[in-house]
Amino acid sequence: MNYAIIAAGEGSRLAQEGVTKPKPLVELQGEPMIGRLINIMLRCNAESISIIVNEHMTEVREYLENLELPVPLNLVVKTTPSSMHSLWHLSKVIPKGKFCLTTVDTIFKEEDFKGYIDAFEADTEHDGMWAVTPFIDDEKPLWVDVDEEMNITAFRDKGWVGAKYVSGGVYAMTDGAFGVLDDCIEQGISRMRNFQRALVKAGQRLKAYSIDKIVDVDHAGDIATAEAFLNQ
Repeated sequence: MNYAIIAAGEGSRLAQEGVTKPKPLVELQGEPMIGRLINIMLRCNAESISIIVNEHMTEVREYLENLELPVPLNLVVKTTPSSMHSLWHLSKVIPKGKFCLTTVDTIFKEEDFKGYIDAFEADTEHDGMWAVTPFIDDEKPLWVDVDEEMNITAFRDKGWVGAKYVSGGVYAMTDGAFGVLDDCIEQGISRMRNFQRALVKAGQRLKAYSIDKIVDVDHAGDIATAEAFLNQ
C-alpha cells in the first residue's frame, strides 16, 4: 500500500493558543504526530510514503529529510490554498495503484487503522474506501450519506434526521481518482469536500468503513484529548 500525508497547513490556531511547535511536530505519547503516522504506515505494509509540507515549515522539512526509512519518501514542499490542492500536488509523486491519504492531525488507534487498510486491500469492487465515524469531533464536519451496504451516496455539509457518520479525514482510493481531481483543479473548484462530491458525481464507487472514534488536533486543548484517547 502506498500512503500520503497532508501536512501543509499553517497550524495557526495552535500557535495563537501558545503551542510553539509546528503542528506536525506536536508530540503524542512522546512521538511527533507526523512521525507517529509514518511509523503506523510502515507497520501497515507501506511501499512508499508521500508527504506535502508548506514552504514555511522548515523544521518539519528538516525532520523529514533526516529520516532514514526502508521505503521511498516523496517530499513535496509547497504552500497550497486547500487540502484538495495539496492532494493535487501529491498526485504527481504518488505511485500508481491503491493509496491511502490522511491529514497529519487526524488521530486514530493503530488497530482500527490496520483493520481499515486490510479491508481496502481486500476490496475488489470499489474505487475507494472512506474512513467514517459516528464520533463528531470536527467543528464543521462533512456528513457522509450511505446506503444499507455502506456504499457512499453523497457528502453533505449538514446533518439530517437519522444521519450516522461524518468523514474521518482518512481516504483510501486508486489513482483513478486523479482524473476527477485534475478536472476539479481546471474548473477552479476548491476544498477537499467538493472533490469528494465530484468523485460521487463522476460515478466512482466509494465504500464507507466505520471506525468508532477519530479525533482531530485543531486546538491546544485537543492535544490532551488525543493523548487520553490513545491511552485508553
